[in-house]
Amino acid sequence: MNPQFFFELSGESKDMPQAEVRGCLEAETDWFEIVSEGPGYMVASFDEKYLDGIADRMAMTHSIGRYLGEYTPEDISGLADVELPEGSFAIRAKRFEGMMRDVDSQKLIRSAGALLSKHNDVNLKDPDVIVRMQMCDKVHLYVEQRVTEADLLEKRKVGERPFFSPISLHPKYARALINMTGVKKGGTVLDPFCGTGGIVIEAAEMGMKAIASDFDEDMIIGCQENLDFYGLKMHDFDVLDIGDIAERFPDMDAICTDPPYGRSTKTGGEHIDKIYKRAGEVIPKALKHDRRAGVVLPHPVQFDEMVLEGMFLQRVHGSLTRHYHIFRNL
Repeated sequence: MNPQFFFELSGESKDMPQAEVRGCLEAETDWFEIVSEGPGYMVASFDEKYLDGIADRMAMTHSIGRYLGEYTPEDISGLADVELPEGSFAIRAKRFEGMMRDVDSQKLIRSAGALLSKHNDVNLKDPDVIVRMQMCDKVHLYVEQRVTEADLLEKRKVGERPFFSPISLHPKYARALINMTGVKKGGTVLDPFCGTGGIVIEAAEMGMKAIASDFDEDMIIGCQENLDFYGLKMHDFDVLDIGDIAERFPDMDAICTDPPYGRSTKTGGEHIDKIYKRAGEVIPKALKHDRRAGVVLPHPVQFDEMVLEGMFLQRVHGSLTRHYHIFRNL
């Protein structure tokens, strides 16, 4: 029987962290089961040998670890039967978005520590094992095993690149977009509106075959400059109109893109909604059967040749909400 793992999710976007977990599980395991989910967490069962591969991809999960179970603030007696890994331990508690405000977290920590210390010593300063307590719909405990390296994502954010545009996606969202497609390592990922390369950078960094195209040659040059800056390799690239991608790049494992939101000055003044329509017509032709495309747009769209599996919102500022569409090719 496979162990269960707790995913402590970030709270930036409703439902997007959960969708990213599912995409990573699909890409990295041969079997998994979602056991439960709720505010700020998911619990999934899978073979532990896949844990590192999953954790290495995650952008919207704070930490992952072996699940110890769910309890109520009034009854945590079941912890008496829990076995921790060898070594000393400490408990770290967190309320998800201020939930369980009426519960004394320090008293709960002391009670849980008393039960767990029957087999392991407590060491608050330098423990061998960190037990995380997530207080939300229930009291969830898990042994922390992997923590997302958020600092690395920050180091790849837009302003740190030699060639950038201020409207580019943050690496966290670019990575989550790729992960939600469920593409495997080694798979081909095309961004046909590559811009300065934020999505391409994350695809290459995760071990996919990153492919870039854009109508603007300067963007392709800048995209390559950014990949070189991070020591990453582009699998292929070309200067192309969106309508030509299927002929040049057929049979992609995933297409992930964040098209421009204003009028394009490089397509003879073509209205942006016309560009979106043409993208919706050609993306399924460039994508393998039953594979996914992740498309970020300023408003909801439907592409006739693909099934919309999910749409997730990111509120950027008063006049812009990004809509992250996940389509499956028919």
